[in-house]
Amino acid sequence: MARVLILLFIACGGILVAYYMMKPDGRHSPKVVNPVDVNPEMVDSTMQRKGYGHKIGEFSFLNQDGKTITEADVKGKVFVAEYFFTTCGTICPKMNVQMQRVQKAYLNDDRLKILSFTVDPEVDTVAQMKLYADGHGAKKGKWHFLTGDKAKLYELARKSFFVLKPAEAQNLGDAGNDFIHTNNFVLVDQKLRIRGYYDGTSEKDVNHLIGDIGLLLEENDVE
Repeated sequence: MARVLILLFIACGGILVAYYMMKPDGRHSPKVVNPVDVNPEMVDSTMQRKGYGHKIGEFSFLNQDGKTITEADVKGKVFVAEYFFTTCGTICPKMNVQMQRVQKAYLNDDRLKILSFTVDPEVDTVAQMKLYADGHGAKKGKWHFLTGDKAKLYELARKSFFVLKPAEAQNLGDAGNDFIHTNNFVLVDQKLRIRGYYDGTSEKDVNHLIGDIGLLLEENDVE
């Protein structure tokens, strides 16, 4: 009898988990991503075997209004991060047209933030980022274009977001104007955990991202 009760308890628990993780339309909340889930080439060697508990590390950069933005400003929020540079003429314009769609979808929802980190801080000063942000209709307080120390920007990309190969970061000083950038948008939840990567040049992928943002916001509501 006791065994039957235990099995019944486990079954009920599984049903409850499924209820909270799967919405009526069949969509699932995106799973938490840890270093072991990412291409090892993108992960710093000191972190490649980490399978649990990864969170975005500490950072401090200036946004387009000259305000210091840190991880504390987005903790408790859902946010989307990207790396780009304002003079990029290839994938960045496509990415930020798509990021405009993300902003529009949650324009009046303060639970979502967008962080656009530059890979070219020598050119992308606060003033330059302000021009770019205004040109893309960035809402003040929602979409932050961040600049600062190059080494710290790249360390964050390599050790927190996993969007830059460590070897490439180390060779950046020899890269001249051939700056390294990625088409990935990174979705991060309220606990600073990575919940997904999306092709920022793909309308279809960004549609998926917009949907997943909604799932994470609902997930926070029921916790």
